[in-house]
Amino acid sequence: MSNLIQLSIGGMTCASCANRIERKLNRIDGVTATVNYATEKASVVFAPGVSVRTLVEEVEKAGYSATLPEETEEAAQSDPLKNRLITAVVLAVPVIAMAMIPALQFTYWQWLSLTLAAPVVVYAGWPFHKAAWTNLRHGAATMDTLVSLGTLAAFGWSLWALFLGTAGEPGMIHPFSFAIERSDGSGNIYLETAAGVTAFLLAGRYFEARAKRRAGDALRSLMELGAKDVAVLRDGGETRVPAELLKAGDLFVVRPGEKIATDGVVHEGASAVDASMLTGESMPVEVRAGDAVTGATVNAGGRLVVRATRVGADTTLAQMARMVEEAQTGKARVQRLADRISGVFVPVVIALAVATLGFWLPVAGPVAAFTAAVAVLIIACPCALGLATPTALLVGTGRGAQLGILIKGPEALESTRRVDTVVLDKTGTVTEGRMTLVEVRTEEGFDEQEVRRLAAAVEHASEHPVARALVKGHTDLPPVTDFVATAGEGVRGVVEGREVAVGRAEQGIAVTVDGVRAAVMTVSDVLKPSSAAAITQLRALGLRPVLLTGDHEAVAREIAGQVGIDEVIAGVLPAGKVEAVKRLQAEGRVVAMVGDGVNDAAALAQADLGLAMGTGTDAAIQAADLTLVRGDLRVAAAAIRLSRRTLRIIKGNLFWAFAYNVAALPLAALGLLSPMIAGAAMALSSVFVVTNSLRLRGFKG
Repeated sequence: MSNLIQLSIGGMTCASCANRIERKLNRIDGVTATVNYATEKASVVFAPGVSVRTLVEEVEKAGYSATLPEETEEAAQSDPLKNRLITAVVLAVPVIAMAMIPALQFTYWQWLSLTLAAPVVVYAGWPFHKAAWTNLRHGAATMDTLVSLGTLAAFGWSLWALFLGTAGEPGMIHPFSFAIERSDGSGNIYLETAAGVTAFLLAGRYFEARAKRRAGDALRSLMELGAKDVAVLRDGGETRVPAELLKAGDLFVVRPGEKIATDGVVHEGASAVDASMLTGESMPVEVRAGDAVTGATVNAGGRLVVRATRVGADTTLAQMARMVEEAQTGKARVQRLADRISGVFVPVVIALAVATLGFWLPVAGPVAAFTAAVAVLIIACPCALGLATPTALLVGTGRGAQLGILIKGPEALESTRRVDTVVLDKTGTVTEGRMTLVEVRTEEGFDEQEVRRLAAAVEHASEHPVARALVKGHTDLPPVTDFVATAGEGVRGVVEGREVAVGRAEQGIAVTVDGVRAAVMTVSDVLKPSSAAAITQLRALGLRPVLLTGDHEAVAREIAGQVGIDEVIAGVLPAGKVEAVKRLQAEGRVVAMVGDGVNDAAALAQADLGLAMGTGTDAAIQAADLTLVRGDLRVAAAAIRLSRRTLRIIKGNLFWAFAYNVAALPLAALGLLSPMIAGAAMALSSVFVVTNSLRLRGFKG
């Protein structure tokens, strides 16, 4: 029998790292592994003869770290990346200021710059150097290779100029000039380039890592939904114990308003159970002795005694948590555009730098040749490339937050471009998600307002979700005497001397007064006012809407018809929702999923793009790629438009970041561009990228 384990992988810097680890693990006999760069997890199925230590060692041989998730959580208490970023920013700012402003260049300023820049390049920039070395060992080149080469070249040249050239002399001034002239470079230092690039790119890496770390919150949110403690029946009395101590066969008490602690069967009592967060079914489910109940659902009616049948990892809630994790791990890995280009760009730049050195060495001597080669490396150093994604994300996500849209990261943006189908949960997404009185049909001789008042008075004493719909809007209700609630049938009582009964009927909710039917009321989950307009907007974006719900087929068809949705998938449980999304994906569709409940969490994770309504549960929000803070479905269309626009900006940034470098590379190779000008051109490309990203602030929604 095979074993399954989740390993947390450290040290990955791009999708190619994930591919490399995956290949390494899959070479082991009896191992099938999937590595996800976005969640930094490896899902490994291995035969009994394979040890976890073997798996970890194989990952470490590839140059990465592998730990069990619980060990990773303990290690996460300290954040070395954050410490490196703080160090880089604090030390790099004065280095950049002194290099750019001649007025700050006091007698020995260059030596202070060296003192401040050295920790930035060596300590703060260590992740880039380590990743570059790991990639080099495997014959690969990524953005980290350029960052490491460029910063070390700038730093190394500065050390040469300070100790062996003329840059270390007292009173040296470092004018910021755009003039293109050939010089030996012995008086120039480029510490601001080395420190600035490191600080900029560390900031981007930190914010990316923070976004990825939140991927695991979906699982924690799911598990926190369960009851924390439970009243167990032992030795003829109730004993309050932590829910995790429950055993199969235990009898436990669930009072009105409490969560059911675990999966079980009703042993005694009858009640209405609100299972909407698990099943999507808006109407509460009536249960009595012998009926099955699910952990984490809410007892909305009377007292129940439940016999536990499944506990711990076997419960429905735990199985849903596993589905979310599996869906996240199985997501298609996004190959970063910057890394794809770097795979070709980096070897070309290195080859060009070597060719430049070889050409100028016999022509102009070693100093001029090395100056030109360093200029090639510095102009190619991808500062703007590193800013291209983070700045657009920063502005785009900031503008999104103002509009009630929270975007998790670049993976979500790439998905929006390809999405062609949008799957919509019904309860709480297209509809309000709560019972509402929609119609009252009174019998002859009865006044509608009076019947509604009497029914509300009786139901006011009930805790049933339907009762809340009948009571809503009524104040100063008359008192009720002789109140009786019968599970599955309804309530009755005496109001102002008249016997009033409210209960289920074939046509809806029947109200009788003194034994005579007075009215039939219809209670249902109603459409949100904005849903029809939202469907129109989603269609305008080229998306095909599908209604996916755990509710009944007839109810789902009626709702779909009202908003203009042709395709309906109804009566599905959480696992069925995941399967429905997989089925659509198997048909070649790229699926966006919009939902709000725990029952949607796994499907949101499985979808190519998950959008969670912010009015929903934490589990749904954490499993999604985008969160819509307001409960307005029109924001989903705005979210997709904003995401696509942000992605276009990112691609534009990446193009121009490379365009600056490519245009200046020939000048650097010809010896017409000193490393100082190379640094200036790199700074200009960064300014352009930031300015281009700021255009997103004008997005209207």
